[in-house]
Amino acid sequence: MRLPIEPRHVAPRLATGAFILNSGLSKRGVDEETAAQVHGMAKNTYPFLEKVRPAAFVRLLSAGEITLGAALLLPAVPTVVAGAGLAAFSSALLGMYLRTPGMREEGSLRPTQEGLALAKDVWMLGVGVGFVVDELTRDRCRPGR
Repeated sequence: MRLPIEPRHVAPRLATGAFILNSGLSKRGVDEETAAQVHGMAKNTYPFLEKVRPAAFVRLLSAGEITLGAALLLPAVPTVVAGAGLAAFSSALLGMYLRTPGMREEGSLRPTQEGLALAKDVWMLGVGVGFVVDELTRDRCRPGR
């Protein structure tokens, strides 16, 4: 019987899972002003979010982050599943970075001081994609398989 998690995945799953879980927990019960700020930034990048009330959006975001963080921390969740969730989530964050004016230096991918908070999420995309690729190619890369 094979475990759904490889020992080499433990450290990045713990690091990303704890980070995202903490982010989700910190969004529980935020005030209306904070919810409006978080929602405002998201809806500027993803206009379909305009239809969602700020408080509801932040509740959903919090629940999603808590779920993803827990999935990364729980070894029963296969790494390919947790990695796909992490890649999708971090892609949405990087989309905000790429589409929000003032986050990048003019004509560059380099972040401004304001963009640094979102640009740093590129590491989560790398971890998520790495998990998925590692899991999908694992059996092909082993001798005798």
